[in-house]
Amino acid sequence: MKKILVLEDEANIRSFVVINLRRSGYEPIEAETGAMALEKLKVNPDICLALLDVMLPDIDGFEVCRRIRASGSKMGIIMLTAKSQEIDKVTGLMTGADDYVTKPFSPAELTARVDALIRRLGVDEDERSTAEISSGPFVLNTRNRTLEKNGQRLKLTQIEYLLMKLFMENPGKALSREEILTAVWGGDFSGELKTVDVNIRRLRIKIESDATEPEYLTTVWGYGYKWGY
Repeated sequence: MKKILVLEDEANIRSFVVINLRRSGYEPIEAETGAMALEKLKVNPDICLALLDVMLPDIDGFEVCRRIRASGSKMGIIMLTAKSQEIDKVTGLMTGADDYVTKPFSPAELTARVDALIRRLGVDEDERSTAEISSGPFVLNTRNRTLEKNGQRLKLTQIEYLLMKLFMENPGKALSREEILTAVWGGDFSGELKTVDVNIRRLRIKIESDATEPEYLTTVWGYGYKWGY
């Protein structure tokens, strides 16, 4: 049974989420503060996904997300926010979140997002038979889902890995935002195209010498992106 961390300070919302996750076959691990969530993560290193509320009484969800990613964890992260402003979505994705859900949300919507992210983070059978994809200074290992640039390991989230795999398998091909969203997040993903742009921005910071003047992952204006090496 897959463990999911539920960080939510409002008891009624947390209970609502936990009940629905249990019904869907998951094992929820509850936390009502950011500090408690970090402790739960230490005790349960096999947590595969975290639902993080943004507004908390101590450490906010963004900071918890940053600390999870700083530890090198590739677990799935979905931000829960009561706000619908663009800045909250962008901030969550830039700190390392894979997805976001805006309150109020239905049980079906949340479960669908959780199911979809866990599917995306799983290792496909065909990847096990493929060892590496090389492009310029980059080597993507599809068995352990790692990326090296000039022999140096780069820390990627699972979504960033899937983006790199998509681009390195399609060198020189312009991919639309819609194509990228479907390929990486799945056809049933109900998020916005902005999700692609924010994750590309975050990925560029890791792989480019100068993220403002990308050499490898270039923009096709008005359309999408291209692996240009």
